[in-house]
Amino acid sequence: MADDLVFLFDVDNTLLDNDRFQQDLREHLSATYGDFARDRYWAHFEQLWGELGYADYLGAVERYRLEVPHNPRLLRLSCWILDYPFAELVYPGAIDAVRYVRGSGRAVILSDGDAVFQPRKIDRSGLWQEFAGEVLIYVHKQKELEAIERAYPASHYAMIDDKLAILDAIKQGWGERVTTIFPEQGHFALDPALRSKYPEPDLTISRIVNLTACDLSRLKT
Repeated sequence: MADDLVFLFDVDNTLLDNDRFQQDLREHLSATYGDFARDRYWAHFEQLWGELGYADYLGAVERYRLEVPHNPRLLRLSCWILDYPFAELVYPGAIDAVRYVRGSGRAVILSDGDAVFQPRKIDRSGLWQEFAGEVLIYVHKQKELEAIERAYPASHYAMIDDKLAILDAIKQGWGERVTTIFPEQGHFALDPALRSKYPEPDLTISRIVNLTACDLSRLKT
């Protein structure tokens, strides 16, 4: 049976502070391996982002390893990434927001990413458990609208995401069947150049916790 309303939550910079993770990773690379290693790792990371369209932290480790195949210390970098305490990055009030929307509909994680690190992050942050396993991860979620509808059929959707490009693409695909909600968190959301490229979302909130102050009943109509 179809739900009346399904809330689709992005993860990075929507439910947890991914900018802080990236900063901690940069600092760890500098402190443990040196600034040159930090810069080489990040160059591989950016190159993979351009090739794949999502953040591939472990892929960047593999590529940098090919440059320094005889450095055994580098083998610990993937452990640091996978074992990072992601629960500490969940935004204040994010769990309250998730539980609040359940009074109006079903809550589901809809994320982009790889098939190893992204599930690990969601699990270690506690979000997998909070969403009771209702988690979707695609390479490009805006291209998977039919798959999302099959997994969670609904009369109406609400997409909560910090990237206007994603919100705009999903709005173009679903039209009036979706309400786009934009939390102004993270470097993508706060980039003036990106803000000017896309139309305004249906609803803008300054922080994810502010979702708890929104009247969601009208989304069912």
